[in-house]
Amino acid sequence: QSIPFFIGFIALEFAVSWVQIGKLAGRINDGISSLSLGILSRLPDVLFRSIDLISYVYVWDNYRLFELPWHSPWTWYLTFLGVDFAYYWFHRISHEVNLLWAAHQIHHSSEDYNLFTALRQSLLQRYTSWIFNLPMALFIPPSVFAVHLQFNLLYQFWIHTEVITSLGPLEFILNTPSHHRVHHGRNPYCIDKNYGGTLIIWDRIFGTFEAEDAKVVYGLTHPVNSFEPILLQLRPLAHIWNTFWATPGFCNKLSVLFKGPGWGPGKPRLGLPEEIPVITGKEVPYNPSVPAYLNCYAVVHFAVIVDLYIDLLATVTMLSQGTALLRTGIMILSLTSFGLLMENRQDVKHVFFSFLVMPKAGILEFIRCSIFLCIYKLGYLRSKLSFLDYSYEVRHLFLITYAEDTSNLLFKKKIKQP
Repeated sequence: QSIPFFIGFIALEFAVSWVQIGKLAGRINDGISSLSLGILSRLPDVLFRSIDLISYVYVWDNYRLFELPWHSPWTWYLTFLGVDFAYYWFHRISHEVNLLWAAHQIHHSSEDYNLFTALRQSLLQRYTSWIFNLPMALFIPPSVFAVHLQFNLLYQFWIHTEVITSLGPLEFILNTPSHHRVHHGRNPYCIDKNYGGTLIIWDRIFGTFEAEDAKVVYGLTHPVNSFEPILLQLRPLAHIWNTFWATPGFCNKLSVLFKGPGWGPGKPRLGLPEEIPVITGKEVPYNPSVPAYLNCYAVVHFAVIVDLYIDLLATVTMLSQGTALLRTGIMILSLTSFGLLMENRQDVKHVFFSFLVMPKAGILEFIRCSIFLCIYKLGYLRSKLSFLDYSYEVRHLFLITYAEDTSNLLFKKKIKQP
């Protein structure tokens, strides 16, 4: 239900940015990457129940100490503070424990800062965040908790923007775009600051607050330089895996997992601040050159996948498990293919198995379009709007032809190289 509002606010941000500075507030490749990661992070909801609510209800049913009245305003005020307090500590620990940072850093991997970035979420993060909410299950009803959990997440959408500068006195209490821009920065003064969700008071109390000062440069201190969603999810885990086995000593290996991402033998728990790369102001975001027609191609077909994703969420209870899995699989394949197209690379090695080489982007897109068309013709992806049936078919026939031509062109280009 929130998706139309997301789209509306993104359009509004683009319009305001165009009026303010004469350009749009984002790039096609980074925007598609962020939305792909957002879709990917929600796909488990198609197949499984939310671990946040399952665990909470279980503790409530079996271990609650007492029950606050759900209709009391004080219960709602307390839950508002409790959910935000729990989020602060979960968020802070996600930056200070390497194993949790491997999941959370997906949200920080964009080098743009706009409302697309708000939707750039981790597939794995939800499997650790639920633990921090369990103490509230001892006395706060699940229905009240569920409302505030959603509110806390939805609030954080609008603060991912540069078009809002300052909110005056509200900056002392609320987490605002200015405060959250600092949190997403890789400037040394921005690292590990401003963890709040809705309120900024926790950062002021626990000493992690930092006001926006020098121009913020966004992204990770060591940029990933990729738009492919599966690789973005798995590469941090692969780095931890390799570091774990390369680090001598059992205690040091445990430190690789549970100390900060900047830790190393002989260093403080969170690493050395002087090792954070210096910001020169000349940093250029990862932005491979891609022909305009390829951008149009990706946008049009990504819109088709978004339509299928929304339809899947709306009809999942009426689908068989096999159909839901099939639709989920084609979405993951599509998002992966779009990421590789936006990178314009010849080939990509798998993040874990260096001997496994993915097909060239054009060939993979040809395979994807062929599979998509077959599944569509069998009726598993049929649109609710019957007049779109022929347009889908014509579009995919065109895409298959384009993908084949692209792969041939890439092959000839490679042959001509010395």
